[in-house]
Amino acid sequence: MALGRPPAFDTPEALQGEIDRYFKEGVKVKIVIVGKPPNQQVIEVEVPTITGLAYFIGFESRQSFYDYEEKPAFTYTIKRARLFIEKEYEELLQTGNTTGAIFALKNFGWTDKQEIDHTTKGDKIEAVPTINVYNQAPPIAESEDQIK
Repeated sequence: MALGRPPAFDTPEALQGEIDRYFKEGVKVKIVIVGKPPNQQVIEVEVPTITGLAYFIGFESRQSFYDYEEKPAFTYTIKRARLFIEKEYEELLQTGNTTGAIFALKNFGWTDKQEIDHTTKGDKIEAVPTINVYNQAPPIAESEDQIK
C-alpha cells in the first residue's frame, strides 16, 4: 500500500497541458521602470517564474515541482518549462532593468565571474617547499683540516 499523497500528474502530457495553460493564462503583467528621468520609460512585461508555475499547477512548493524532474517520464517536460522561464529572464537582460533578471539567472546556474587558468589546464598545483641557500650561513669548520 502506497503512503502519501497520490501524484499530481499521471502523465507528462497532463503536466504539459497545465504548464502551457500557465504560460498562456497564468503569467501576470509586471510594470518595469527602465532608465532614469528624463528618459525614463515604463514598460509592461510578462515574467513567468518557477514559483508562479508551481503554484498555478497545484504544487505546494518549488521542491515538489523539481521532484517531478527526477521521474524519468517527466524529466523532459520539467526541463523544457525551466528552459522557457530561463529564456524569459535572459531576454529581460535587454530591457536595461537587469538586477532581478541577473539574480534569477544565477539561481538557474549562471555565473558572472570569470575564472582563467593560464597554466595548468585544470590540474592542481602542488606547493613544493623551497630553500633559499643564499640566506644561509656557511657551515662552521671544527678544525683547520676541514677548511682546506
